[in-house]
Amino acid sequence: MSEDYYQILGLAKQASADEIKKAYRKLAVKWHPDKNPNNKVASEEKFKKISEAYAVLSDAEKRQQYDTFGSADQYRQQHSQEDIFRGVDLDEILRSFGFGGARGGGRSTTFRSGRRGGSSSRDNEDPFAGLFGGMGGGGQQYAQMHEKGQDVEYNLSISLEESVLGADKKLSLQIENRIEEINVKIPAGISTGKKLRLPGKGLSGYNGGPNGDLYLNINILPHPIFSRDGNDLYIEKNIKFTQAVLGTIIDIPTLDGTIKRLKISPGTQNNTKIRMKGYGVSGIKGAVKGDQYVKINIEVPKKLSEHQQKIIRQLAEDGI
Repeated sequence: MSEDYYQILGLAKQASADEIKKAYRKLAVKWHPDKNPNNKVASEEKFKKISEAYAVLSDAEKRQQYDTFGSADQYRQQHSQEDIFRGVDLDEILRSFGFGGARGGGRSTTFRSGRRGGSSSRDNEDPFAGLFGGMGGGGQQYAQMHEKGQDVEYNLSISLEESVLGADKKLSLQIENRIEEINVKIPAGISTGKKLRLPGKGLSGYNGGPNGDLYLNINILPHPIFSRDGNDLYIEKNIKFTQAVLGTIIDIPTLDGTIKRLKISPGTQNNTKIRMKGYGVSGIKGAVKGDQYVKINIEVPKKLSEHQQKIIRQLAEDGI
């Protein structure tokens, strides 16, 4: 069953920032391994979970992103430990509880910078290293000797069809001095601004440490016919003035290549939007599938023959 950060802290989704902090303080004191010497392994795991929940829910931007994903497992798939604990100083929090904070040389557990460089990866590797008695000394020494490689980011442009329908792409990327042939699965429904994380495809680790991760920043290219807004697709269709007045049947393409027949009711007005339910973008990770909308543009003839002008004048005299 997928974990929920609110449930981990025993809170409702409407909890205030003050309630989140109070809940974490109470649980952190209860589950800190120093308070549970006879059950250190289980208490460490519990302490890590409540600290992760606090790191996300105490930050307004992270909390908003989490509420979009809806579960801790889905949030972890899109965010590294560095992302989750960035800007959170567990030392300062623990000192306020009466604990000593990180041990072994005053190592800070604050994530001070992002993936794009700045601090050493030893500051970002494990936010809990050195907090617990059993994790000092040798654990820190190992982390310093076997550092994780830095993460890498690339911009990946995909077509609208690939973003809506999903796709398997093969990329050739230069990472350090090597060319990586990488197979990427584009999930159906992904949108511009989203990131795809490929664990272990970043820069090489130091002294045998693990590789960093590769992040692909998604950008969707413009389409000549369709436009996208969220999970909805839009297309424009021109019809004749007489078709708008009398009604007609028109053919409408869909993004998967099929053609659908659409009824235009008599008296349809310019800029009318007709909804084609369920022909939009598949909802990613449980979101509702969108619709396709057809915007009707009525063509007004610029030139008329004498016969046509006569008919139009007769219609005008009849009040049309």
